[in-house]
Amino acid sequence: MPQYFGKLPINHQPWTTIGNVDAVTWNNKTINFESNNSRLTITILAPNLIRVRFAPTGEFMPRRSWAVTLDDAEWTTTPFTVRETQATVEIETSQIRVSVQQQNCRITCFDKAKRPFAEDTETGMGWRMGAVAVWKQIAADEHFYGFGERTGFLDKLSEVKTNWTIDALDYDALTDEMYQAIPFFMALRPEVGYGIFFNTTFWSQFDIGAEQPGVWKMETRSGELDYYIIYGPEPAQILNTYTQLTGRMPLPPKWALGYHQCRWSYDSEIVVRELAQEFRQRRIPCDVIHLDIDYMQGFRVFTWSSQRFPNPAKLISDLAQDGFKTVTIIDPGVKYEPEANYHVFDQGIENDYFVRKADGELFHGYVWPDKAVFPDFLRPDVSNWWGDLHKSLTDIGVAGIWNDMNEPAINDRPFGDDGNKIWFPLDAPQGGGEDKGNIPVSSSTHIEVHNLYGLIMAKACYEGLERHRNSERSFVLTRSGYAGVQRWSSVWMGDNHSLWEHLEMSLPMLCNMGLSGVGFVGCDIGGFAGNATGELFARWMQVGMLYPLMRGHSAMSTARHEPWVFGDRVENICREYINLRYQLLPYIYSLFWEAATTGAPILRPLLYHFPNDPQTCTLYDQVFLGASLMAAPIYRPGIEHRSVYLPLGTWYDWWSGECYEGPIHILAHAPLERMPLYVRSGAIVPMQPVKQYVDESPLDEIRLRIWPGNNEYQLFEDDGHTSKYQDKSFALTNIRVFTQTSKTVVEIGAREGKWTPPTREAIVELVGFGEQRFPDDGKQHRLEF
Repeated sequence: MPQYFGKLPINHQPWTTIGNVDAVTWNNKTINFESNNSRLTITILAPNLIRVRFAPTGEFMPRRSWAVTLDDAEWTTTPFTVRETQATVEIETSQIRVSVQQQNCRITCFDKAKRPFAEDTETGMGWRMGAVAVWKQIAADEHFYGFGERTGFLDKLSEVKTNWTIDALDYDALTDEMYQAIPFFMALRPEVGYGIFFNTTFWSQFDIGAEQPGVWKMETRSGELDYYIIYGPEPAQILNTYTQLTGRMPLPPKWALGYHQCRWSYDSEIVVRELAQEFRQRRIPCDVIHLDIDYMQGFRVFTWSSQRFPNPAKLISDLAQDGFKTVTIIDPGVKYEPEANYHVFDQGIENDYFVRKADGELFHGYVWPDKAVFPDFLRPDVSNWWGDLHKSLTDIGVAGIWNDMNEPAINDRPFGDDGNKIWFPLDAPQGGGEDKGNIPVSSSTHIEVHNLYGLIMAKACYEGLERHRNSERSFVLTRSGYAGVQRWSSVWMGDNHSLWEHLEMSLPMLCNMGLSGVGFVGCDIGGFAGNATGELFARWMQVGMLYPLMRGHSAMSTARHEPWVFGDRVENICREYINLRYQLLPYIYSLFWEAATTGAPILRPLLYHFPNDPQTCTLYDQVFLGASLMAAPIYRPGIEHRSVYLPLGTWYDWWSGECYEGPIHILAHAPLERMPLYVRSGAIVPMQPVKQYVDESPLDEIRLRIWPGNNEYQLFEDDGHTSKYQDKSFALTNIRVFTQTSKTVVEIGAREGKWTPPTREAIVELVGFGEQRFPDDGKQHRLEF
């Protein structure tokens, strides 16, 4: 066994490579290649999606019960042709051609213009004891994005990225392993793009030209190679297919899009009540208060401190009366406490729910409650039990759960305990049993499912809240996860620091998460560890207004980081940008609907909309919120001007209305009160009046801010809190703006859907030209300016 949990032993044995093709057969989905004792299959799942599997032994692993991808059988059969020559086997769909060489099984994909992509090198596929890998060519002008949660800049060319979840405390720009392990990336060059999902839960790694320039490699410590190639000349097409494969996010409750306030810890009911009062008295909008580990009795999960929180039900009820939702933290470590009448531990022991070592001994590690044991979430009965434990919280009004320490993280041994640090045993058996349909569940060891631990914990939490909150949508937040985590939870980037470098780094981190299919993401505003200055906090709040998850958070022993602690000037800036967030909620909520239905990210790098513009391929410090709003934040102290790149098209300054024709670089003036913000021509941005919390009052006025140009937009609305939208109880309004002769015309289509918003007034504002008001009756309207 390795001595260090996060670093598996390095294998220096030479690689064995695949030989010549001996036989080729195919059916309605899969082409099989036999070579000596090894086997290669290519399965056509969609016109732009293929699955490649290679087994050196000739035997593939069975589909695992916890697989995060859609089963091959669930994809509609896609027409394709196979043409076999002496040199190659050519497989063609309506969008791509896949060429497999007869000599060494090298795979090359081509688009319809015969441009190659995802092209194997001469080495192709190889294996050695305990590992299998493939090597592919890096094309000229190719750049690499995604890879899940990653520090550093946006483009990951010439970097190594390891997929192994760890507690990445004190991470920086050079950190490799992180809290999340999402083995997916997209490679883009002008006119050509593709995505790769490496379908392995074992330790895996991408080397993007670091070891060998011009070559990227992916390797896994598994017995087979299994990956998907997704063709799409642009990121949107790649993500649409990738999220068909791994799932899309559910629509969160609308209140979860408001501002969240958190600290480790608001450690008593008195402090929490004072906090809530400050927000309301200062007229700073806030929807959510998070409670960190100190609300518990001795860090025992699913308990409350009898001294600091003597009546949690009344506290949560009183907060709800004032418009606050309560979110409580839950860790996987259960205090080891025999003969103490602790129900979670007792039930887990009685039913054998906790992870055991290979020899059958109960495994324990050390976390906040000291000695702790860990549920085996891979077992359906354990997952269901864990989900049902949340009923004690939801019954008193808790509206969301924050899952932490679920990499799983284990602290150093406690004081006075002899011996070395205890790591989670990689050979510990996990999984097994039956699911609700009496279908056998895969058994494995921790080395295979380590990367899944946080994901399955979040899934158990999500499903438990669904069962116990009476069709109310819940908020789930997780620190650790794997591909597909977007189906169960939002994600924050863990324990960042109150440093300008971490403010800067938050933009590419969140954009790469969005490019990995995870849209509901955020970073701790102000930084978790350390003390923010007023200037840093003001700039961070401006950027935080753009985060899909807008949460302020800070650590014990640091200075308080609430919006008012830095003086009047910073408080006013915070209020202005939180107000703007709430005004933009109709626009942002529609972006969440887009993410839920297409997989599109909410926060986007410029390359998402301008993938063929060479200026955008490494541009990491400007971001789109949706398709219309583009921000160029300030992330250095003392800076009041910055260069801003405006791509091809017409652009307007959000604040001044000044017009620019791109592509152009401009120098933007950005005093502390201003974050440079721009709008594309034809932008349609629905807005609402400021509210102190999302459900403070019915929406009696909606403003459509529209800029001259040509565009179409779809406004999504529903009740904002139930799951009825899944039964099509929502409203969609199609809006179009275009130029006709010398006039700008705005057409608002008749409202579609089974949900009707409350009676309200609509204001259509053509920015720079005026506005028109009318009752929003759901009928078609045509306005001319």
